[in-house]
Amino acid sequence: MREAAGTTAGSRSIPQPRPAAVLTAERSPERANSQDGTVIDTTERVAPPRLLGRIRPDRPLLVAAVEEETAHAGTRLPVLITGMGKVNAATALALALAEGPRPSQIVNVGTAGALRNDHVGVLEISRVIQHDFDSALLHDISGRLYGPPLTLNSGSGLTLATGDTFVSSSAVRDRLAQQADLVDMEGYAVATVARRLGVCLRIVKYVSDPADESARATWPEALDTGARHLARWLRDNLW
Repeated sequence: MREAAGTTAGSRSIPQPRPAAVLTAERSPERANSQDGTVIDTTERVAPPRLLGRIRPDRPLLVAAVEEETAHAGTRLPVLITGMGKVNAATALALALAEGPRPSQIVNVGTAGALRNDHVGVLEISRVIQHDFDSALLHDISGRLYGPPLTLNSGSGLTLATGDTFVSSSAVRDRLAQQADLVDMEGYAVATVARRLGVCLRIVKYVSDPADESARATWPEALDTGARHLARWLRDNLW
């Protein structure tokens, strides 16, 4: 997948709280194993989050994991590219909003896997959960509630399950379908930051794949089509 090479005009990198850690990751040879056993060189691409444009109190802020998801959104609204996963999404958004004015609202756009066959196209989310976080167990052992489901003030009744894994298994899909409609890797994190900072949030996802064994091939192929559909939704609902 394409990554940004440096900062372009009209964009800036979000300050990193510990830049030395990023430099170490880029310079020190490290390797890791993916879930299927594939060896990954973790030093190849360490891309910081990027803010394209300026956050203003009279305009929404678009938030996406990768630039390809907003490739056709134009330049009318600022765009925050966070990187994939809950940690990247939460830290990038928190740092961006801590620096200056808050936007009129946050709109998290991107792709998601469908956990049911009748979910297609662009869909707006009403509720987000974490599928890889055992909130009930933590409540039992600590007496405190962490990571509860979050309800949004928009959408069509759909639930999005967020977790730090790209779901590409029919067995996992069937399990998640018992509690959600779509699955992604950032939505819950974005919702948590938005709620903590008191900013209105909408989550809009394009169904890119069926979250089964075909997802690894389907997702990259669907990115550009998804970006075009999401751009059309933005024009129809925000401009």
